[in-house]
Amino acid sequence: MNRLAIAAVSAALLGLTACTSIGASAQPIEPIPGSIIYGGQPRTKLMKSPIGSTFNHRFRDNRGGEWEEVYRIAPDRTLELIARRQIELDVENNR
Repeated sequence: MNRLAIAAVSAALLGLTACTSIGASAQPIEPIPGSIIYGGQPRTKLMKSPIGSTFNHRFRDNRGGEWEEVYRIAPDRTLELIARRQIELDVENNR
């Protein structure tokens, strides 16, 4: 029974290691017009926010498309763009 438990834990840890290494090798998301860090980092830094905390930013591009981005505060207090998605508007159902 102990061998089975050890094998299960080992397999789970190996799976987590694979997920972590895949995420680390992913290409960074490039900012687009409307992104907070498009054209460089903001001059002011979020000093009161905890390092590692995240926040969302919603904006419209020059063609009217709506986007939502997720930023994380890095240890040096710069902003890291970690996710972006386009928001599809459902005009017929007013959503």
